[in-house]
Amino acid sequence: MSVEQLPVESPREEDAERHAGVLRYYELAKRAEWHMADMPWSEIPPIPETRGSVQKRARRTDVWRSVITQQYQADILAVKMSAQLLNLAPHHEAKLYYSTMVQDESRHVEAWLKLLEEVGGTAERDPYLDELARMFLDDLDMLEEKVFLMQVFFERLIIPRFRLIARSSRGTVLEDLCNRLTIDDGIHHGAGMAYERVLLENATKRTRGRLVSAANRMLPIFVEHALWRPPARAWIGRAMHDRDVQRLREDLEDGVRLANSLGLDVSDVELPFS
Repeated sequence: MSVEQLPVESPREEDAERHAGVLRYYELAKRAEWHMADMPWSEIPPIPETRGSVQKRARRTDVWRSVITQQYQADILAVKMSAQLLNLAPHHEAKLYYSTMVQDESRHVEAWLKLLEEVGGTAERDPYLDELARMFLDDLDMLEEKVFLMQVFFERLIIPRFRLIARSSRGTVLEDLCNRLTIDDGIHHGAGMAYERVLLENATKRTRGRLVSAANRMLPIFVEHALWRPPARAWIGRAMHDRDVQRLREDLEDGVRLANSLGLDVSDVELPFS
């Protein structure tokens, strides 16, 4: 479905069953909605507290600033992408859902900004996230591609990252935020799966092939993003490289299985670690 040719559809009774999955995620998103005032900003530390010399504490703070900056950067992309999806989606139920996703992602950015203020500001940007942003926002021509790469793959692959950060930052605002984002992005991913099924109902073989081609362009860049470490975290990256690669391989294989569940022929998907 070319983004230049999208018709505007009003809800119809005969479409109710087709779009029930998307509508359920809209209702779930409304129930799960939270606000900045719900977070324990003044009750617990923003990030894990470190004992030791001034230099050691500064190094650990730089590590967390880097982690938070990368997630902030990813959610800036998510804000832009969700707004684009809201604008492009032709179905009433999908527009309802994307209206909540825009609000969610904007709230995420607001929370990251406040957390960055607590720890001394932004750190180095992830160049691979910038590359993914250009691809998602500018290079993809079809709504099916945008939903597939952003929600079916990207949102799903980000969720384990939040869980890891939360486990490493117990008793902090950062843990609280990552737990909230795990829920939010789980809803975004589920909604994307439901909507992609609607979009693919009458998709041509060519359209389905384009999704696989887009995934093959995206996955190597995502791997570079997932394994990228700025100088502040380079020593952690070296120590954890083998485990990170194994975890990432498992996550990508899971993503391919999800694509297969949508009825796509994934035999041509090229995993970067194969």
